[in-house]
Amino acid sequence: MKESFLYYLWENRLIKGVLTTNGNQAVQVIDPGYRNMDSGPDYLEAKIKIGEQLWAGHVEIHVKTSDWNRHGHQHDCAYNNVVLHVVYEHDTAVNLIPVLALKGHFDERLYAHYERLIASRHWIACERSLEQVSPFVKLTCLDRMAVERLEEKSHTVAKLLENSKFDWEDTLYRLLLRYFGLKVNNEAFENLANLLPFKTLLKHADNLVQLEAMLLGCAGFLNLESDDAYPQLLKREFAVMRSKFNLLTMPLERWKFMRMRPMNFPTVRLAQLAQMIHQHGCLFSKIKEAGDVAEAKRLFDVKASAYWDTHYRLSVEGPAKPKHLGTGTADVLMINAVVPLLFCYGKFHKEESYCEKALHFLEDTESEDNSIIRSFASIGLTADNAMQTQALLHLYGHYCRRKRCLECGIGNVLVR
Repeated sequence: MKESFLYYLWENRLIKGVLTTNGNQAVQVIDPGYRNMDSGPDYLEAKIKIGEQLWAGHVEIHVKTSDWNRHGHQHDCAYNNVVLHVVYEHDTAVNLIPVLALKGHFDERLYAHYERLIASRHWIACERSLEQVSPFVKLTCLDRMAVERLEEKSHTVAKLLENSKFDWEDTLYRLLLRYFGLKVNNEAFENLANLLPFKTLLKHADNLVQLEAMLLGCAGFLNLESDDAYPQLLKREFAVMRSKFNLLTMPLERWKFMRMRPMNFPTVRLAQLAQMIHQHGCLFSKIKEAGDVAEAKRLFDVKASAYWDTHYRLSVEGPAKPKHLGTGTADVLMINAVVPLLFCYGKFHKEESYCEKALHFLEDTESEDNSIIRSFASIGLTADNAMQTQALLHLYGHYCRRKRCLECGIGNVLVR
């Protein structure tokens, strides 16, 4: 028997028969309470009638009664308000808290279904049985996963916000740089954000050359010798900016170019970022005002300066091609930077309209394409937009891979 299955029985009120405590008092579950995801008792604020007395408090669940002492709860004051100890098997008396044993009080076939499900050796446990689940259940499950993922991301954003001293524009800048690197250079871009604050760039937002000079200079790209006029101009500008703001420079070897498409080279991305700051300045304030995702995405429709039309790297000339920030990259920034920050903003200021706007932005963004999304599609669970692809990524990473089937809406139905 697993504790997770006992949680499933308790939450879904699947306990049957006449319930009594170890002291032979009648038990009636008025409200099972809500699951505690932090330390302490498993369910909080439950209402349990024991005998003629109605109790309000917490519920702790174990496979055996003796697990109470084995887990050290007898020494933890967080468990002082536990009013009922729910177990599968009552094996010993450990304290004065009433014990409710569930053995014989549920349909044993449910546990057999659960064991068979999690014993699956397929890609995910329900791969061969997913077709039995109705489209409504699947969509409801994905909606919940999408919100869970945004809640999780908003916690990460909140930490960045705190580090930025609650500057929303600086936090967006840090988030954008994190995802400008497209995994290969993520760490390098994050280091650059720490070296070069957004406020410093904003002071020279009206001068595109100075913006490029600071970004490329702090990144270390201006340390290379060059006879090319434009890099020399950038180097002179950076010398002035470095002295003015006491700027530091990254080691050049932190940046990777191998096995990358030239349009994704970090030099091109930094030039595009400079153009974005030059055109829009405080970007987050404009995103908040955007009426829909198309208007928000237009803020990312930028082209690197003319020098980059014929260059992918400084002093290395290439075929002429304007360096626009592609729609694919704009979608990545929207999904991973803009939407989580907007959602966090709504939660922080208790303005639900921004949380809803974040979800609408996600729903109106193209679906992502990766191996996990393709694997779900191959078994009949397809995604129509980025909200659903984000939901599927969360579902796989937090539930399927860990076989938390009982906590998943789809798995819950299949067990029954």
